[in-house]
Amino acid sequence: MSLIKSISGIRGTIGGKSGEGLTPPDIVKYAAAYGSWLLSRSEKRHVVVGRDARVSGEMVSHLVTATLQGLGLHVIDLGLSTTPTVEIAVTDEEAAGGIIITASHNPAQWNALKLLNERGEFLSAADGAQVLDIAEADDVEFVESKKLGSYEAKGGYLQKHIEKILALPLVDKKAIEKRNFAIAIDCVNSTGGLAVPMLLEALGVKRVEKFYCEPDGQFPHNPEPLPENLTFISSKIEKGKFDLGIVVDPDVDRLVLLTEDGTVFGEEYTLVAVADYVLKHHPGGNTVSNLSSTQALRDVTEKHGGQYFASAVGEVNVVELMKEKGAVIGGEGNGGVIYPELHYGRDALVGIALFLTHLAKFGKPATMLRGSYPNYFMSKNKIELTPSIDVGSVLDAITQKYQKQPINTIDGVKIEFDSQWVHLRRSNTEPIIRIYTEAESMVTADNLARKLISDIKEIITQKA
Repeated sequence: MSLIKSISGIRGTIGGKSGEGLTPPDIVKYAAAYGSWLLSRSEKRHVVVGRDARVSGEMVSHLVTATLQGLGLHVIDLGLSTTPTVEIAVTDEEAAGGIIITASHNPAQWNALKLLNERGEFLSAADGAQVLDIAEADDVEFVESKKLGSYEAKGGYLQKHIEKILALPLVDKKAIEKRNFAIAIDCVNSTGGLAVPMLLEALGVKRVEKFYCEPDGQFPHNPEPLPENLTFISSKIEKGKFDLGIVVDPDVDRLVLLTEDGTVFGEEYTLVAVADYVLKHHPGGNTVSNLSSTQALRDVTEKHGGQYFASAVGEVNVVELMKEKGAVIGGEGNGGVIYPELHYGRDALVGIALFLTHLAKFGKPATMLRGSYPNYFMSKNKIELTPSIDVGSVLDAITQKYQKQPINTIDGVKIEFDSQWVHLRRSNTEPIIRIYTEAESMVTADNLARKLISDIKEIITQKA
């Protein structure tokens, strides 16, 4: 069993002993801490709650909503929803905050409480730390019976979300309709199975083949939308006559696309393509992604006369830098598109609408659109750690070794080598060092990764 407490929320496997997994006492403890934090900083008393379709979601939701009511808060429950939909609902309802019950791309035995502020954005590091401090103090005071909060189940927010997307100036329903796309979708039997078909219908897409769109939480494959988990839909597209494949994760904040021949467009290139389209209409606009994302976004941004900026890994860090730099588009290389004209959160639905408009106006197959972008290859590796390893000193030694190269240390260590780079960072959720490399060929990216892995092992051995 596993329980991970971080500033972005509480994530764990369902069951086991309290404090070791995401058990009912743990759910109540952290929901109460979050609710207490809201009460300490806002006069607002409404909180939005929504969940993805995983099997444990209903149980977790009952515990969360009852706990918030016990604090005197008024719960607006969206039921089955998506992460970006809950984010939008927080501001629409003028709520104090919101909780999304989802473990995102984690397997079915996991669930989590993802915490939002009054802007419908993930908590900052400082705010998240305050919530954890309240939880550890275990000194939450609940209200008496006559002051209990109310509960309201509220439907229709998926439709509201989609209506907001269709109202965006850069979403062109007529262009999409005219192309008469045939699209295959894989929604991993979660809430994307509700939202994505609804969106495509609203955009005028009439030919949609649905795979795994029953929101029952029975994930048919590993739910993280990586190429190795998309073999089924890839084979269907390869054998069929589709213009595009669309895959989302369980809470619909990550978007991965497949071209008409069944090959993956590239999760790194979802943001690149959408940014290219947005920048055509905002020449000179700035963009932001995190340090582990492809440099193709920088290339596309500079082509349109804008500036590219890199943040520390994590959606909250990307959003903070986007606001600082006035970015017109941003996100993360895991298929996460953040379009501030709608809201500051990763949103697969707005990503779909913008990409389809882009592809419709491009007028050629998706493979040709993909071929129009700089071609980089990324290698993702990791090294398992033991408690005795001082990760900080290891990264310091790597920094010293490569001090003559351009280095960024805002989040781990990123080292640039002409058209190649490596990013080393400690995972926030697992006892590992993640090693990302990118180059103009996979062989070069893999070789660079092996070189850094060898360096790290040598440093660890020397320090042992």
